[in-house]
Amino acid sequence: MNVMTPDLLEAERPYLFALAYRLLGSAADAEDVLQEAFLKARTVDDIRSPRALLTTIVTRLCLDEVRSARRRREEYVGPWLPEPIATGEPGADDRTIAAESMSMAFLVLLESLSPLERAVFVLREVLDLDFGEIAEAVGRSEAACRQLLHRAREHVAARPARFPVAPTAQRSLTAAFLTALGTGDLDGLMRLLTEDVAFTTDHGGKARANLRTVAGRDRVARLMAGLYDKSMKLGWAGVPTWLNGAPALLALEQGRVVSATVLELVDGGDGPRVANVHTVRNPDKLAGLDQALHAGRIALMA
Repeated sequence: MNVMTPDLLEAERPYLFALAYRLLGSAADAEDVLQEAFLKARTVDDIRSPRALLTTIVTRLCLDEVRSARRRREEYVGPWLPEPIATGEPGADDRTIAAESMSMAFLVLLESLSPLERAVFVLREVLDLDFGEIAEAVGRSEAACRQLLHRAREHVAARPARFPVAPTAQRSLTAAFLTALGTGDLDGLMRLLTEDVAFTTDHGGKARANLRTVAGRDRVARLMAGLYDKSMKLGWAGVPTWLNGAPALLALEQGRVVSATVLELVDGGDGPRVANVHTVRNPDKLAGLDQALHAGRIALMA
């Protein structure tokens, strides 16, 4: 029997939070799952390692939560995006929060998988668990898990090929992007966007924003320039930072976070460009960032 001491549980928290967040796309829900998992773990007799036991408990709680969350999202107003989280600059964090598997684009892609496919994919492809551990965690046979992984891999492989951008290039592209935005250089801004760039805003019906995703270099550039101009007239302040392992911009109104924009940067062979702009305006999804900012837990981009 493993005795789950408070110190042991806290030591596993970063790993377990990263797992729960990838499965749920919500930092608040992930924290709730961890709290429940820690209570359950203290009452379970199990010969496995503490991490293996906690992985099973967290995964099963997440499967229950994601099924109910999907029902709630059927009534969600406008596009849905994951809750953004502060991660620091790519390469600055440990392996449990690798930038790619915490990115907004990756989490949005995971939303298209079934709950079981998503769980198996994350446990195998991100956390590198063996099929015996995965089968125990999701309550299915190893053969079933292999089939679930096959389907998930096929779906993920069907997305357009994207190539990551080195951190140094991310910094320079983000600086150029913010300069073009701040100076109203529309042509310069368009040169930094991919031809099929998309701009998506999650507002949940609780903030003014576009109801649909806007696509195309010209439309996105003009939309962003207009939104930036409007934010300046409202007296908002912009804070460049890193969210979900990517360059981002927080908008503050009287010191309060009212918007978080995350840039997905890709290299299609002709240099790095912005492929997706994900903006979260739903105040429910910004509360955690607001608390982190005022507690000094958000890394600012120099």
